[in-house]
Amino acid sequence: MTPSPLPHVIIEPLVRMALLEDLGRAGDLTTNAIVPADRRATTLLVARQPGVVAGLDLARLAFQLIDPAIEVHIERNDGAVLAPGDVIATITSPARGILTAERVALNFLCRLSGIATATASVVAAVRDYQTKIVCTRKTTPGLRAIEKYAIRVGGGSNHRFGLDDAVLIKDNHVAIAGSVTEALKRARNGVGHLVKIELEVDTLDQLREALDHGVDAVLLDNMDPPTLTEAVAMVAGRAVTEASGRITPATAPHIAATGVDLISIGWLTHSVGVLDIGLDFKRDDLKM
Repeated sequence: MTPSPLPHVIIEPLVRMALLEDLGRAGDLTTNAIVPADRRATTLLVARQPGVVAGLDLARLAFQLIDPAIEVHIERNDGAVLAPGDVIATITSPARGILTAERVALNFLCRLSGIATATASVVAAVRDYQTKIVCTRKTTPGLRAIEKYAIRVGGGSNHRFGLDDAVLIKDNHVAIAGSVTEALKRARNGVGHLVKIELEVDTLDQLREALDHGVDAVLLDNMDPPTLTEAVAMVAGRAVTEASGRITPATAPHIAATGVDLISIGWLTHSVGVLDIGLDFKRDDLKM
């Protein structure tokens, strides 16, 4: 199911900032010099490769912030599976507005569609299991909300949005506290009763210690499938289990088969490729 669109108040500042960055101090010198102000055109957003589309609200807003007269008709909604050549949207407006907003619109659309496509590939790889695919905080600075939205469009789920969502005790926290037990004690004393606490563990001994003192979730970091299987058996439903560590579509089924509840993957946002989407003018318009 496609997630609800992000509120306008979240996406508008991001799109506006990107347009201002592109327009600089003098606007679109090339388009303003070459394209007559009264020239109208019809263009198509077209998929160049297969994937899952995400980010259409941002692309549409990029065009309409440049010229409110731009009309954007969506042919394929966020979450749609694309084949090469599929028309995603039809855009009609003064040609200047189309050309000026084109790059910003495509930057958002291609980036978010790349994230949704990659997420969908991992979700498909574990479809025979109950395991959910989740993202991390390894996102592009300033773009976390929209990148995590793209994860949801691709069928994944979100981990923490920020440091204030929940407690996640990592290895360096344990090192400073002196032990797993002390780290858990300090965390429990330092937050409210509604805040969940997750602990990263590298060994089964750490996991055993965590379970003895109670924890809501455990992050089983860089464990091989046999160790993960043993860890899930040890937890026995007493906490949410999350596996992480260089997991790919090829390895994800083996991890999911261990029975973990979640698989978290950082590369879905920090190093995923874009989905190739182009903006094509209708040929009849070019003959005008």
